[in-house]
Amino acid sequence: MPKPASALAPPNKPLVRKPKTAAERKARVDKILAILDRMYPDATCALHHSNAWELLVATILSAQCTDRRVNVVTPGLFRKYPTVQDFAAAKQEELAQDIRSTGFFNNKAKSVIGAARKILSEFGGEVPREIELLLTVPGAARKTANVVLGTAFGIASGVVVDTHVLRISRRLDLTKHADPVNIEKDLMKAIPRPKWILFAHQIIHHGRALCVARNPKCAECALNPLCYAKDKTA
Repeated sequence: MPKPASALAPPNKPLVRKPKTAAERKARVDKILAILDRMYPDATCALHHSNAWELLVATILSAQCTDRRVNVVTPGLFRKYPTVQDFAAAKQEELAQDIRSTGFFNNKAKSVIGAARKILSEFGGEVPREIELLLTVPGAARKTANVVLGTAFGIASGVVVDTHVLRISRRLDLTKHADPVNIEKDLMKAIPRPKWILFAHQIIHHGRALCVARNPKCAECALNPLCYAKDKTA
C-alpha cells in the first residue's frame, strides 16, 4: 500500500497544498494578510523623519545602507541643513562628507542636492504628492517614491519593493519574478490597494525579525503553514 503524502514529507517541513483556483489563491492571500496584521499591526517606516522632505532625503540615503545607519546620520544632517533651501545651497563635496558613512556618498549628495533644487524650482518647495511628478525628482525611483507617498502622505501609489519584499514575496509565491518592477506589478494585483502601504512595512519587519535571508526562523513563523519555500529550517 502506498504511503500517504504526509509520510513522505521531510520532518518539520509539512507539505503545503497550493491553491488551484482564483478563489483559493485569494483566500490564501487573505490569510497571509490577516496573519501579518496579527504579527505586525503597527508596522511603519523605520527611517526617522519629521516631514516628507526629510523622509525623501533619508530614503535616498538608505540605498545600499541600513536604516539604522541612516538614522544615526540624519539627526546631525537635518540640524546642519534644516530646510530644502539649505540642501539646495549645499556644496556637493561637503554634503558628501556629511553622509560618507552611508556609502555611495558622492552620488547620494548629488541626488539630494538635485532633489532640493528640483523641488524648489518646480514644486514650490513642497514634495509633490503625485507619483508621476515625484519620479522626476533626482534620486526618487519607484521604491523611494512609494516610501515617501505611502509613509508621509498615506497615498497608495504602489508597493515598496526592497530586498526583503523581493525575497519574501517570492518565498510566499506571490510572484515568480526576480526584478522589482514585475514583482511590484504582481503584488499590486494580488494585494488589495488599501493594504499596499502596510503590507510592505509588515514584510520588511518580517524580513528583519524572522524571515531572515540566511537562516529563516521558520519554526517561529505563523506564516509557515502557508509558505512554499524549499529551504525552510526546522
